[in-house]
Amino acid sequence: MKKFVEMEYKPRISNRRETRVLVLQALCEYDSVGHDPMEVLERGFNEYKIKNNFHIFAGDIVANVLENFVSMDTIISELAPDWPLMQIAMVDRNILRMAIAELVWCEANVPEKAVLNEAVELAKRFGSESSPSFVNGVLGSYMKVGIAV
Repeated sequence: MKKFVEMEYKPRISNRRETRVLVLQALCEYDSVGHDPMEVLERGFNEYKIKNNFHIFAGDIVANVLENFVSMDTIISELAPDWPLMQIAMVDRNILRMAIAELVWCEANVPEKAVLNEAVELAKRFGSESSPSFVNGVLGSYMKVGIAV
């Protein structure tokens, strides 16, 4: 009789969209309770099987958000002047931060429209009913005016 060997099942992360979800979780945890987002990201990597070099992609976004926090928040404040930064929902705020970081500072050459589309998809999935249009409007304005950093 063969012995049943229990294998640990780990869900896979096999594309940038799923990777961005981990990044968003890390940034929201940082924003809400101050946990180190790189440690949160590492915990996510241990929980999921990461295919390709998506862990590098995720780390690059988080590192650039942390390094350019003030610049990003200034950009967001200029593009959404009717919304004080801390009144923007945490999920929306962090989606905007990660999208701007990806557009401006990250080494991955992702087309602007793809970054915008992915940000809107994250807003649909994790934000409020008005999040997708808000995120789309702010990032659309950014792409039109291209505020210098």
